[in-house]
Amino acid sequence: MYEHEKVIRFTAMEDVNEFVTAAGQCDFDIDVYGSHTLVDAKSLLGMVAMGLKKDLIVRYGENDNNFENVIDKFVIA
Repeated sequence: MYEHEKVIRFTAMEDVNEFVTAAGQCDFDIDVYGSHTLVDAKSLLGMVAMGLKKDLIVRYGENDNNFENVIDKFVIA
């Protein structure tokens, strides 16, 4: 189901907002996992609840150049 998996970390609320905006423009599912929690990447409230400065795993199954450009800013591994 998921072709892509990346580990990301946000350091500021602006990072979260940029990520959620880019995810919202995609027409496929993007899931974010962090410490026993699964959140839809298109949910600003859910992503804010995940917190800052934590390693998060992002999984998605399709490609979108804009989303790839945004997520690459936050990739740590």
